[in-house]
Amino acid sequence: MSLIVRRAAVLGSPIAHSLSPVLHRAAYAALGLQGWEYGRYEVDEEGLPGFVEKIAADPVPWAGLSLTMPLKRAVIPLLDELTPTAASVEAVNTVVFTGDGRRTGDNTDIPGMVAALRERGVSRVESAAVLGAGATASSAVAALAQICTGEVTAYVRSEARAAEMRQWGERLGVVVRTAPWSEAARALAAPLVIATTPAGTTDALADAVPERPGALFDVLYEPWPTPLAAAWAARGGAVVGGLDLLVHQAVLQVELMTGRSPAPREAMRTAGEAALAAR
Repeated sequence: MSLIVRRAAVLGSPIAHSLSPVLHRAAYAALGLQGWEYGRYEVDEEGLPGFVEKIAADPVPWAGLSLTMPLKRAVIPLLDELTPTAASVEAVNTVVFTGDGRRTGDNTDIPGMVAALRERGVSRVESAAVLGAGATASSAVAALAQICTGEVTAYVRSEARAAEMRQWGERLGVVVRTAPWSEAARALAAPLVIATTPAGTTDALADAVPERPGALFDVLYEPWPTPLAAAWAARGGAVVGGLDLLVHQAVLQVELMTGRSPAPREAMRTAGEAALAAR
């Protein structure tokens, strides 16, 4: 049994499905980082402060944490500082621990989205639609601030969510118009559609995919393809999936936590694809 010299982990609830351990461990192997451990822990909002305190008392130093829902905003009061990217959307998916014990919150979802889109040839659009609201949707708006030259329409289920999305637009310098979820089929005519909703939410939209669709970014990776993504690809539209996002944001996390750059993106992607195929 090898000596553990550094720890990292992904936290969330539920967490059993997470591919983050597969990706990070593949990166450690490719980088030759012996003794690095990456775990997975079921932690909810109530249990998060205690978990963070346990890390501080661990004799093995921790490099960082990856965070999924519902912790991306709950962690903020426990941090010493936020990067400008994380502060812009008040959402943290990455915590980096420094040698002096400081905790810095970052957000690799936003640059990860931009990188995943560019990898599929989507670097600039005139308008876009976002399906859903919440932390991932706000990150989508932040990503669109970098590549969308016009209006973004967010399709949401309540006026409270609509108000939140408009506020994010104002904060991020993006013109965000909102529409009710009952009109979500209209979103599919946009040059770029970003679906940020849970599994099953967009299944009913599969029959509404236009004859000549633009690009779809569906942030889910399991089950994959979603009915919407399958219908989109069948019509010849460009599809960016959740694994694309997961890999690109994990690449940035590995670089932040290990100090090694570039992270082995293709090795991480191959490991993720193999893990999904085995499920």
